[in-house]
Order: sequence, then C-alpha cells, then structure tokens
Amino acid sequence: MPIEILGMIATTAGSESKRLEGPIVDPAYVREFSRAHEASGFDRVLIGYSASSPDGFAVAASALHATERLKVLIAHRPGFVAPTLVARKLATLDHLTGGGRVAIHHISGGSDADQRRDGDFSAKADRYRRTAEFIDVLRRTLENDDPFDYDGEFYRVEGGYSAVKPATDAGIPIYFGGLSEGAVEVGARHADVYMLFGEPLAAVEERVREIRAAAEAAGRTIEFSLSTRPIIAATEEEAWAKAQRIYDEAAALQEQKESGNTLAFRSAPREQTSVSADLLQQHAKLSDVHDERLWLGITRLAGPGGNSTAPVGTPAQVAEALLKYYDLGVTKFLIRGFDPLGDVVEWGDELIPLLREGARRRDEESARRVA
Repeated sequence: MPIEILGMIATTAGSESKRLEGPIVDPAYVREFSRAHEASGFDRVLIGYSASSPDGFAVAASALHATERLKVLIAHRPGFVAPTLVARKLATLDHLTGGGRVAIHHISGGSDADQRRDGDFSAKADRYRRTAEFIDVLRRTLENDDPFDYDGEFYRVEGGYSAVKPATDAGIPIYFGGLSEGAVEVGARHADVYMLFGEPLAAVEERVREIRAAAEAAGRTIEFSLSTRPIIAATEEEAWAKAQRIYDEAAALQEQKESGNTLAFRSAPREQTSVSADLLQQHAKLSDVHDERLWLGITRLAGPGGNSTAPVGTPAQVAEALLKYYDLGVTKFLIRGFDPLGDVVEWGDELIPLLREGARRRDEESARRVA
C-alpha cells in the first residue's frame, strides 16, 4: 500500500526544546512552514487542537492557499460545533482549495481540564459515544443525496442536508485517535485512519491487531498512522549527541519554567491526560531506549503530552526503524521535529526519499511472494 508522510504545522515556532518566540499567529511563518513541507515531499500536515490554540480551519486555509499540492488534516473535538456545520465547512474548504486536500482528525479529548476551558464538562466515556454519533452525522451530511433525520443520544437532526459535497470522489478522509475505554470500538467502526503514538514495536503490533480485529468484526477495513519525532545526523554517534543536546535544551526550559503557551507542549501538574500519553510514560519508565533506537528521553522529561518518542540515528537507520512499523501494517507516518522548520527541510534530503523507497521495495517483495 502506498506510504503517506504527514507533518505538523503551527502558527509560531517552538517546541519542547525551543522557546516560543514571536506572535502567536505569524502568517508569514505559517506560509513558510507549509511550503517547506511541500518542498520536502510531505503529503499532508496536521493542524493541532487545544482549547487555547488558534482556529484550525483558518490555519488550514492559509496552508492550503500557500501551497499547490500539500494536503491538510484538521484536528477537531466533537461537541462544540454541530456535525452538519462541520461537514459544510470541510466540503466548502475542499472546493476552494483545489479538491481532495482536506481531511479531519477526531480527538474526543483526553484532558478534562482542557475540555472545560471550552465549556465541556462531560465524562470521557460520554465523549467517545458523542464522537461516534458526530462522525455518523458528519458522514451522512457529506454523502447523502437526500435529506435525512437522525435521533441519537447527543445529536438530533431533522431534514439534514448539505448542498455542498466533497470536491472529489475520495471524499473527506476521517482520522481518529485514542485508546481509552470505548475508543477502539468507535475508531474501528467509524474512522478511515486510526492514529497511534510511536510506542515500541511490540505494543504497536498489539494495537494494530486489536483495532483491525474490531474493524473486521464491523465489516470494515482501516488504515493506521504512527506519530514520532525523528532525530537524524550523518553518523549514529552524532545523532545520539544531538538527542542529548535536545534533552539538555528542554530541561533548561523546564528549569526556567518556560511554558508551551497555546501550543500546550506540557500538561499542567496532576492534570488528567489521555491513556495514549500515559502509555508512553509507562514505556519511558522501563527504559529510555526501546527497539535499539526509539528514544523516550523527552517523553520521560516532559511528562504526558502526546507525540514525544524519537527514533535516533542516520537517515538510513531511522528510515529502517520506521519501516519496521510499515511491516506491521502502518502506512502513514506523522513526523515532526524538535527544530520544527529546520527538521522538515533536513528530512526532505534523505529521510523521506528513503522511507518511500523502502516501502516501495517492501511492496514489490510482497507482490513477488504472492505471485
């Protein structure tokens, strides 16, 4: 299956190891960051979501109009905007930006505190059921040629209909993430792509097996995406030295009590986080390095906060490490850097071409074995 490379853009520069500088919304940086992803061969970029961050639809529009081929993945929390309206927003943006470049990522919300910042006091179990209904109504709005009624626990619609449909037959791809109780059933039944954090190989193999089985039981197939933070250099020794520098810079920012501002790089102390993020912490407690080069130093230092595991090595070593996940069924890789813009440019030289070539060779070998 063709490999897809995703990145992640933000409206200002910064990471766990780099202090945020400049305005919260820097239009020139958004354009530069988006164009760098396109020039380096990325297929799509994620626009993240928190209760204090800039609006993802607006950021996506800016990225799409600044590029020619780059696609976007807009993170969204169900519960704040009606699914019928979100469907029309997605389809409209799809038409205005060339068609086939828009996708949506559903995150039900791992932090109760962040949900409450937007006025949502629902329990996590309720949020997953709400997400299931949201996606159901969203799909019907995007796909139904005739008006429809819907009477669910969270959404009720009479005569729901959108005159604007997706611009291409591919529609609007639906991504989903989460591993809390109830998440697997929702994602397996409703999503096109299930997004996973970069856990060690054995854990990801188990996630893929469980989710794929749930999808098959529902009469569906599903794809998988994996999120990591590659650290590369000309030699393996230099790559590990680079990882140590990133760790030292991140530790210094923590010591200075620098915060992630709206980008929410860290969770507040004692704030509830997602099961996915907690699982990464469990792996980090066992060891800083798994599977030879999957480094969890920043994971342990920064605490629960999402995508933080880093394959470390030369471009060829990191590509091979990621392709081991491809062998497990992962076909989409979301990679973002600790030097966000600089890493994107660097990855375009070797890492991304190596990933694509490695996947192509694996596909050819698989086809020969079948023949």
